[in-house]
Amino acid sequence: MTWINYDGLFLISNNSDFAFGFSTTKDVTRFLLNIVHLGSSKVIWSANRGSPVSNSDNFIFGEDGKVSLQKGEDVVWAADTGGKRDFVDGMQLVSDPNLNNLTHILEIKSGNMILYAGFQTPQPYWSVQKESRITINQGGGNVDVASLRENSWRFYDGNKVFLSQFIFSDSVDANATWIAVLGSDGFITFYNLDENGSASQKKIPSDPCSRPEPCDAHFVCSGNNVCQCPSGLRSRSNCQTGIVSTCDGSRDSTELVSAGDGLTYFSLMFLPPSSKTNLEGCKSACQSNCSCLAFFFQNSSGNCFQFSNIGSFQNSEAGPSFMAYIKVLSGGGSGSNAGGDGGSKKSFPIVVIIVIVTLIAICGLLYVAFCYHRRKKKMPESPLETSEEDNFLETLSGMPIRFSYLPLPPTSSPLGSRLYSSFFKSVSGEGTSSGPSDCNSDAYLSSVQLSGPR
Repeated sequence: MTWINYDGLFLISNNSDFAFGFSTTKDVTRFLLNIVHLGSSKVIWSANRGSPVSNSDNFIFGEDGKVSLQKGEDVVWAADTGGKRDFVDGMQLVSDPNLNNLTHILEIKSGNMILYAGFQTPQPYWSVQKESRITINQGGGNVDVASLRENSWRFYDGNKVFLSQFIFSDSVDANATWIAVLGSDGFITFYNLDENGSASQKKIPSDPCSRPEPCDAHFVCSGNNVCQCPSGLRSRSNCQTGIVSTCDGSRDSTELVSAGDGLTYFSLMFLPPSSKTNLEGCKSACQSNCSCLAFFFQNSSGNCFQFSNIGSFQNSEAGPSFMAYIKVLSGGGSGSNAGGDGGSKKSFPIVVIIVIVTLIAICGLLYVAFCYHRRKKKMPESPLETSEEDNFLETLSGMPIRFSYLPLPPTSSPLGSRLYSSFFKSVSGEGTSSGPSDCNSDAYLSSVQLSGPR
């Protein structure tokens, strides 16, 4: 096969507008297989964004029109492109992930072309059958093929019967080169590569708030992409539920709270209801389902919609309004859900009681010990105790006799005064007063002076 080496691009289209080949990533030893518009140098398609290859890997272009890219022994991309140029049933166009790692997917399936939010359970947010700007040519058929022609996106059935079209530009130029790009923001945007890649004014979808995440998860989008936290989550940190993972044994620690009034959700008009019931039945079904993170209930129809992932809410404005409830971590918590079960919440009062009782017991013991120490410190030493020095002095002749003291008896009692007086009279034998003695009297001083050896 003949090919042209042109900055890594080895195939050039017949009109020289496009090139097919390899370009480097930020790591210059890794490569992506791309289709590039030469006039604008715009990469319009990549085969292996998630798995770059090295210069030792192989690109295989078979004679039957089938191509594949191999990384070692593994096939990282393959396509049966023989005789195919249009977007047909079974093909998928996948966007780059957004800041929250959410991708968007376009595919033709079951006679309809649909845009999905790439959650674990995909959530549709646009379809060609519900697009109000579609111009019908011949209705009633299933969409199996989509093709860009001049200034419109045309849809055909399996027999190539022209069914309808979406006109995205007022400029009609049969020679213009248009591309449709599914961006990480969820929009399909149409670019005219002959005009330096200028974009058309019309996008899919038309309402920016009808995309999966025009705002962060749980925020309400209104007007021209204005985002605000719903009333039911304003008391919580960063407008988040506090739940990180589901079905991890934490059902008892969650509760359902109303997100607010006048809300709707981008996917409701494309999905069948989970059940038909009343509001309490819808609440019970969501609370008992660990994978349910939010539900929407329409009172007029009894339709209950449960979701295991949730993006941005919408203001209902003139459209149908739903009651929206979100599952949150109980108690207004704003931390992450670590996966503990509900029993931890029940054991909390018991732990608190044990701690309080223990602290009271410790404080009581400390108080008793303090009182005992303080009382012991105030008690006088026993007057009967003698030291070795006292015993030695008593053996020496002529040394004065040392007397021990006794506590003074209470003097407020007459009997105490008489006993005190008699004691000193018996000791001295020479008192000058036969009545009760006052501590400050001369008789008292005389008796003390005469009580020692002479």
